[in-house]
Amino acid sequence: MLQSRWFKILRFLGLEFWLPLPLLGLAFWVGSGFVMDTILLRDHQSTNPLKVETLLAKQSPTLVLSITVQIKKHQGISRVRVKTASKAQKKLEFEFPITELSALEAAISKELRLPIDDVRKLMRASN
Repeated sequence: MLQSRWFKILRFLGLEFWLPLPLLGLAFWVGSGFVMDTILLRDHQSTNPLKVETLLAKQSPTLVLSITVQIKKHQGISRVRVKTASKAQKKLEFEFPITELSALEAAISKELRLPIDDVRKLMRASN
């Protein structure tokens, strides 16, 4: 009789629904922690390696219009301004720690990925 009175009170208050919820929450918390630990501690060896492509490799070659070189021997640097036909980049500016003309041509050729002959044709010196 005493038990049935408690059940009536619990049903009246709706506690027969709310009392098991903390136990269910605890069970899900422990279960998800166990699953997470097993997944994170598992040794992952990918069968497909990640392929990384640089942005420079995908860029289309830009058309160089002119190369202006300003050699400052007393400072030991050369400033290079490149005008391009690209809408995204109209001008490029470089500064090299080189004052020798042939080494500067090679550095510009390497940076712009152009043949040295093309760099020589487009290059002009300014004071």
